Amino acid sequence: MPSSHLITLNDYLYDGNTIFRILKSYHNDLRAHALAAHNPIDMAHCNFLLEISELLRHNDFLTAQSQKFREFYKYMTRQYPSLAFTFKGRIKSLIRAEEKFNGYIVNTIYNQYTKDGSFPSESFLKERVSHFRDLIAYRIVIAVPKCHLKPGEDRTEVELNYLYDIANKLSAFMEARGFNAELSGFDESKISSRLDPEVRPYYRDYVKTPRPLGYQSLHITFFDTSARCYIEVQLRTKDMDDAAEIGRAKHSHYEAQQEQHRLRREAIPEGTNLYFDEAYERVRVLQNLDLSKVDVNLFAAIDNHLINDGCGLFRGRLILPYEHLSQYQNDLID
Repeated sequence: MPSSHLITLNDYLYDGNTIFRILKSYHNDLRAHALAAHNPIDMAHCNFLLEISELLRHNDFLTAQSQKFREFYKYMTRQYPSLAFTFKGRIKSLIRAEEKFNGYIVNTIYNQYTKDGSFPSESFLKERVSHFRDLIAYRIVIAVPKCHLKPGEDRTEVELNYLYDIANKLSAFMEARGFNAELSGFDESKISSRLDPEVRPYYRDYVKTPRPLGYQSLHITFFDTSARCYIEVQLRTKDMDDAAEIGRAKHSHYEAQQEQHRLRREAIPEGTNLYFDEAYERVRVLQNLDLSKVDVNLFAAIDNHLINDGCGLFRGRLILPYEHLSQYQNDLID
């Protein structure tokens, strides 16, 4: 076990180990510490690490799951022959998952403390970090080739019509194959009327109501009754995907993120709440990680932007890539 300092994922990223050996060592050391300290949140953290480890192994259930999802891809090739689109499936990376787990703790404690001056109970915190919905995520990105637009058509508007039409069909299609759509809890006044009334309760519509920094996408969560796990499906146009992946100012995003965390630390001084202190520090060291110095098998980075991830440490593990170029991409339509 590392020294008596707070046990963090960062402690295990410099010895050239595989991601599974890292997860095992981190889990075992954290579990021993949690048992000795009678820390129920660290025990929940250990269970979360086991879940991530199982997902990253890409078990047979993921292959079966992606094949079911591929059926919707085949449906779209028939239903929208002139549309170009890609399907991608990804398991959340270890670093992102670790950051999200601890971020939930930080935000939950901060929100309650700044609201009424009290701290959430251990049971409430455990509940908050027990049901992640997006450890497995699939993304559909669509584009209408400009050459296929009719005179006077606006490409953005045409693509939006396609996007919402696909969203309206997705829920029933997946439910017929063993996936139950989960209620989103999203404010329906912020959801586009392009979504049919029967599917509207299941979507988070960040197209009509973009997130900060302009992020746009439609999100829906399903429970896979065969694999007994949740998946998130995101639907975007290519322009939305570009904005999310390469269009945002990374430096300004980082600065805004850092300022947000500084405010949380100032609101809850160190020593006020153990769970906040530990989760906050784990998030802080991850966000300040220099990826170029990390030594993990199948991972390499020149800096925090030029990264070659072959193990799911930072980028996540790819489940499937399917690409459908417009049926008329080769201009045979002429």
